[in-house]
Amino acid sequence: MQRESGLSNTTPKPDGNQLIAALPGEESRRLLELSEPVDLTFGSILCEEQIPQQHAYFPLSGMISLVTTSHDHQPLGVAMIGNEGMLGATLALDVSTPRLRGVVHGSGAGLRITASHLRRLLNDSPGLQSTLSRYAYVLMGQLLQTATCNSFHEVEMRLARWLLMTHDRTSSELLQLTHQFLADILGVQRSAVTIAAGKLQRKKLIGYSRGHIRILSRSGLEDASCECYAMQIRDHALQFAG
Repeated sequence: MQRESGLSNTTPKPDGNQLIAALPGEESRRLLELSEPVDLTFGSILCEEQIPQQHAYFPLSGMISLVTTSHDHQPLGVAMIGNEGMLGATLALDVSTPRLRGVVHGSGAGLRITASHLRRLLNDSPGLQSTLSRYAYVLMGQLLQTATCNSFHEVEMRLARWLLMTHDRTSSELLQLTHQFLADILGVQRSAVTIAAGKLQRKKLIGYSRGHIRILSRSGLEDASCECYAMQIRDHALQFAG
C-alpha cells in the first residue's frame, strides 16, 4: 500500500535521521563521530522525569513515546518521536532535567550521544543549535496539541491519530501494539481502547490479532482521526522548511 500523506512524504529511508541529515556536512560528521549505535528495545525507558538526562537519542528506526506520570494515575502519552526527531531536544535549550519519561514503543535502531558531548557541539555548531531549537519548538506544539486532543476528542479519534503517528514512523503496515499499551498511551481504560479499536475494525480500517494491529486503510484512518493529526503534519513540514 502506498501511503497517501503523513510524515512518510518527507522522511528519508528508515536507516536515517532527519535532524542529522539537515545539518551542514561538517557538523553532521562531528555529531556522528561522537555518537554510538544503540538498539531501541520495546518497553525500554531511556530517560526519567526529574532525573538529569545523560544521553540524547536520534532514532534511525523505531519509536519513542514521551509520557507523563502521576502517583495516582497511569502514564499518559503526550508525544511521539521517530526518525524525524530526537529524545533530548531540551538540551539545546540548556535544560538537562526532563519533565517527561521517554519509553521505546517501537523497536528499532538509533544513535546515542552523551549530554556533555552534545552540549560541547552546541557551543560551536550554529546549524545544530538552530535545527534542534526548531525541533524543540515543533515538539512543544505536539505536546500542546495532545493536551487539546485529550480534552475534547473521542477515544476513537485519538486512537486513529496515534495509529497514524505510529504508521508514519515505521516501514511496516503491521504494528506491535497491545490494547493495554494503547490504553496507557491514551490515558484510558483498556475497555475503552477495545471499544474504539472494534469500531475501526468494523469499518475495515484496521485488523487486530494477538497484540498486533494491521493498517488496512490509511486514508480511512485519516478521515477517522481528528484535525490534530493534520496540524502536526503541517508543523512537521514547517520544521524543515526554514
